[in-house]
Amino acid sequence: MDLEQCRTQLDNIDRQIVQLFMQRMQVTEDVAKAKIAMGRNVLDRDREQAKIRSVRAMADTDFNKEGITEVYRQLMALSRKRQYQLITAAEQKKKLPFIPVDTIIEDGIRVVYQGAAGSYSEAAMKAFFGSQVNSITAATFRDAMVAIEEGSADYAVLPIENSTAGIVSEIYDLLNEFENYIVGEITIPIHHCLMGCEGTTEDTIRRVYSHPQSLMQSEKFLLQHPEWEQISMKNNAFAAQKVAKDKDTAEAAIASHYAAEAYGLHIIREGVNQAASNSTRFIVVGNQKIFTRDADKISLVLEIENVSGSLYELLSHFIYNNLNMTKIESRPIEDRDWDYRFFIDFDGNLGESAVQNALRGLRDEAKSMKILGNYKARKI
Repeated sequence: MDLEQCRTQLDNIDRQIVQLFMQRMQVTEDVAKAKIAMGRNVLDRDREQAKIRSVRAMADTDFNKEGITEVYRQLMALSRKRQYQLITAAEQKKKLPFIPVDTIIEDGIRVVYQGAAGSYSEAAMKAFFGSQVNSITAATFRDAMVAIEEGSADYAVLPIENSTAGIVSEIYDLLNEFENYIVGEITIPIHHCLMGCEGTTEDTIRRVYSHPQSLMQSEKFLLQHPEWEQISMKNNAFAAQKVAKDKDTAEAAIASHYAAEAYGLHIIREGVNQAASNSTRFIVVGNQKIFTRDADKISLVLEIENVSGSLYELLSHFIYNNLNMTKIESRPIEDRDWDYRFFIDFDGNLGESAVQNALRGLRDEAKSMKILGNYKARKI
């Protein structure tokens, strides 16, 4: 046969394939109805593995065996996705696992942040809740999570990612560990300043205090002063607090202008961090399963089977439901070498059917899944 004859024959075969595909999907709908009536899970791994073995045995060559395996994995994945749609539609009247609210900002709420007055965390808290919010401080991120879990605070404001330094890995681990949930997000610009007590100049400085990330972000500036000793602190605000307390012109801090104002320090040089567009993303965390009605971002954590294709199959739920995944991070699982959790952010609202379809599929097919929150992402 010449090329055109081959193409004509392929067109005829494709029409048959499409007709058979539609027949198969119709049967899939009947399967879904039966599973709804019986309360059965959509995913049946034993049945799928048996089907793969069966169709492989029908193929004549090794290449075709691998090819038909791939085709049937996709067919069964599509079958599951259609079943999830039908089951979600049948359960629309059921309550969502999270309760929608108009706002989380109310009179009398207590908000905890890690660090001290003048920190970027305090600035993020005030930008989100207003300058008059009742606030308390915590020595560590864990202490902040404990405070909201135990009810001594209603919300915590925690840094989760910097645009130049990357993620705050401890926050991801704590989100998985605690039964606390993200209810808001705010991104603020980071503008580091060199500051000291009255009389301090660049010529008098011998020691510079700051958080390790801030020292790293100010590396180009600090290289101009190799004679300065760089001393790490737990928090920029603690660095400013120490310099203010010591009143030593040989000491300086790298921190925000908020810290300079809080501790009465004068700014020696503005913008010592080299990245002009540096910013930090903060999350607002509470202990209630709530989300604002205007929420547009969802975070979750997954554990999956450590086998070929498992991550691809799970991520296909975002593609099939036309959901935009904006971030994926992996974190090692304690006491399980080379095994990882995946933290995923994607656009959506828990009230949307496409989101519910995707979440049903992810929950059914992952080893474990936890929704970390649905919230509105804001910037200043």
